[in-house]
Amino acid sequence: MAGYNDKTTNWPWFVDFLGGAVFYTNSWPPVAARLVVDDTSHPVTQRVPPAYASPVNEWYQWKPSPRENKNVKVLVTLDPMNYPLGIKDILTGGDTPVVWTNTKYDMIYINMGHGDQVMTDYIQNNMITDGLMWVGRNASQGKK
Repeated sequence: MAGYNDKTTNWPWFVDFLGGAVFYTNSWPPVAARLVVDDTSHPVTQRVPPAYASPVNEWYQWKPSPRENKNVKVLVTLDPMNYPLGIKDILTGGDTPVVWTNTKYDMIYINMGHGDQVMTDYIQNNMITDGLMWVGRNASQGKK
């Protein structure tokens, strides 16, 4: 799923789906970053170490932070030690969740998928696989 939306989006359901998050800014060009796992026991992140170096990616920052929504469970966050992050467009600080679920939907948002090294990391690939399996299990069982 593509997550980009902005303040002019005409899809309020999509903004709700993302937990109220609207694209604010990003790092550009794609760069590697250190990520911190907020919940290592969740089925999507149980095979992910508590912190790890991700492959090159474009990192999106959202306003408001998805973390502020009571229905959102943030699973992975950009480690603040990365800031400032970027070369042309720079993230200077703030809360930057990069993987989350929304309990109102059978969904997961994963901010991976930008750059020429998208599927080169086994940790990230396992998390994406586990995310797809988790969504599929929930959908087939009618759970959230």
